[in-house]
Amino acid sequence: MLDSYPAVQPGPPRPSQIITPEPLGVRAGLERFTVPGGGAWLIALGTGDRVTVVNVEGGQRAELLAADDQGRIDPGIFGAASNSDAAGLKALLASGKGAGIGGLRLGIERRGINLSDAKAVACFGETSPAGDVQSFTATRDGVLIIAAPGNTMSPDAQDTSTPIGVRLQRSTLAGIKKYELPDPLANPVLDLRVKSATAESYFVKAGDYIQIIDVDGRQCTDFQCFSARKLDKGLEHPLDVTTSRTLMGHAYSMPGLHAKYYDQDWLPLVEVIQDTVGRHDAFAMACASKYYDEIGYPGHVNCSDNFNTALAPHGVTARPGWMAVNMFFNTNIDAHGVLIIDEPWSRPGDYVLLRALTDLVCVNSACPDDTSPANGWYLSDIHVRTYSGAETFQRSIAHRPTPTSEPVMTKETAFHTRIVEKTRNLVEYRGYWLPQTYASNGAIEEYWACREKAVVLDLSPLRKFEVTGPDAEALLQYCLTRDVKKLSVGQVVYSAMCFEHGGMIDDGTLFRLGKDQFRWIGGDDYSGIWLREQAERLGLKVMVRSSTDQLHNLAVQGPNSREIMRRMIWTAPHQPTIEELGWFRFTVGRLGGPDGAPVVVSRTGYTGELGFEVFCHPKDGAAVWDAVWESGADQGLRPMGLAALDMVRIEAGLIFAGYDFTDQTDPFEAGIGFTVPLKSKTDDFIGREALIRRKENPREKFVGLEIEAAVEVGHGDGIYLGRAKVGVVTSAMRSPLLGKNIALARVDLAHAALGTAVEIGKLDGQQKRLPARIVGPSAYDPKKTRPQS
Repeated sequence: MLDSYPAVQPGPPRPSQIITPEPLGVRAGLERFTVPGGGAWLIALGTGDRVTVVNVEGGQRAELLAADDQGRIDPGIFGAASNSDAAGLKALLASGKGAGIGGLRLGIERRGINLSDAKAVACFGETSPAGDVQSFTATRDGVLIIAAPGNTMSPDAQDTSTPIGVRLQRSTLAGIKKYELPDPLANPVLDLRVKSATAESYFVKAGDYIQIIDVDGRQCTDFQCFSARKLDKGLEHPLDVTTSRTLMGHAYSMPGLHAKYYDQDWLPLVEVIQDTVGRHDAFAMACASKYYDEIGYPGHVNCSDNFNTALAPHGVTARPGWMAVNMFFNTNIDAHGVLIIDEPWSRPGDYVLLRALTDLVCVNSACPDDTSPANGWYLSDIHVRTYSGAETFQRSIAHRPTPTSEPVMTKETAFHTRIVEKTRNLVEYRGYWLPQTYASNGAIEEYWACREKAVVLDLSPLRKFEVTGPDAEALLQYCLTRDVKKLSVGQVVYSAMCFEHGGMIDDGTLFRLGKDQFRWIGGDDYSGIWLREQAERLGLKVMVRSSTDQLHNLAVQGPNSREIMRRMIWTAPHQPTIEELGWFRFTVGRLGGPDGAPVVVSRTGYTGELGFEVFCHPKDGAAVWDAVWESGADQGLRPMGLAALDMVRIEAGLIFAGYDFTDQTDPFEAGIGFTVPLKSKTDDFIGREALIRRKENPREKFVGLEIEAAVEVGHGDGIYLGRAKVGVVTSAMRSPLLGKNIALARVDLAHAALGTAVEIGKLDGQQKRLPARIVGPSAYDPKKTRPQS
């Protein structure tokens, strides 16, 4: 009888299989923090909360100090006995430096905590492995201060300070409903809660700051504002997104927000100071009744109607739909020009900090959309704080090295104070502010100074990792394509780092400081994370610790760079002098003499010229810059920004991550096949089998292009033969030396022969073409005779 019925899938429906990072925030009761090396953090605790402290990279001491709601120090709050005098935390507070110290001081003052005789619980030590954990449970309410203290790292040492991770599992979800907010950035002028599915208006004076906080994460808010003086005159000119996009030269704000927002008369209303998310939307309107009506939810509460209610007391005329800046919202335009939507990028406590450029009437909503992923299918609150314009906040936006990382805000390099004396044209590059061009020179003059005399440029954002321990060589031999065993102490080698499928993770230089001591310098945080993951997987006795914030570096490049270095660097007898320093070698020295600031100097660079890099601790940055400037005063020295650097590196055929290679590109396709010694390296390494297969069956070749048109060519432009697309431009420039446009590109092997005539497609690739010819990737000094000179 049953045979006459169709077969069915047995049992109840199964949930959608969606893979996400750790479930953070109010819905899971799990919170995560990162205390940077040399920094400290304050966290509110509730009874029964479980705190897990993680030695993320290994070898880092942590100090934990607890206080009750009366400000009394008591380590018993988290069930432990004190074993430290909190000297590390006190030293951090006394110095006033380090990540989070300013906010920590404010939090301590607000809670009346006296640290004069404070005792702490010390965790971990120099030999603690990466991933080592200790856990504690709060016996009653209070606050926990966690410090990751450390000493100044010498450039030739490897005693870097590294992060301490904190995982906080709340005892009950009910406890989260208190909506714990991060401490204010300063003393607030206004503390305003925008309840779920509502909107609130508020007044802000010119010069004051507006912090808009996503309380529980993945909750979008629409922001709108008006010049208060115009409203007094009856002029209702709100922030105009189309005007702002046009004036700022952006289609929409992803990643990051526009630097400024204007009204229809081009009056600047607000500027963005800080953004911890980096992904927003500013091209769609705030949700309105028409949207919900047409999808079958007539009468649904909406942001536009909520705006009308909130703005009515200010005499603003109601509108059926409002233009707005859609913060924490995640819409995009797909390949077919269709507006699409997904869950927001924001996490609990993420915020945007604005500065009012005139007196403003502002309004914020907490979006009520529960019909789409716009708010992560969970409606929550938005919080607004304002601060006095007398406060000082550094401009910064966030990046996350991995999806589960805490946001890392843009920093200033050790040379920032000297750089801003010469230019205000700074751009965010990999978490730091770097000069694009210098006011008195410009990119072309900086370019020629590099080719003919000398330049100094800031390369501090390069990621540095200290790889130490008895298995350090074994780890690097397995994770890098180069034969690390052949590397002598004092030598540097350029290498690729690949995934198992042969795609590149990063490229960089490896310094050998000792038998079991190495320093990897690359472009991506993930290269260090990858090394640490492989060490843990293989059970190797090695630590991989970040030192980017402990080692900042200037590059001094150009024909006169050796003379500049010779004048300023003293080396001990057992170290090479600048004159003796060979290509891809380094020396340890000091500025001016045996008592000067310690530095490491390598004969390396990214310009295709003779050049050096000087590594120092950030505290010595000004002294190093001044020494370079003084020594180069009669050598034609000029400062150089990123615009000119891009020009010289493209001419020299030097590759750049995200442009000339990605994780889908192998070293052969990126033009650095010389970093993969498949026949001479007898040890196995990650990606070896895939690289053998890809080398024997190549599809594309990395080439150069000479372009017979004075028309701008850009990354991603297609390369064509007739109708067929046969390659893609990866980087391009107009060469001052050659007097023509040139490019780096990847082209199908069938059409990669030198001299092959191709065309670069503009518009849709078919309607506008630029004639070009295949040449070698190095348009300038292909045999690299100049850097070796």
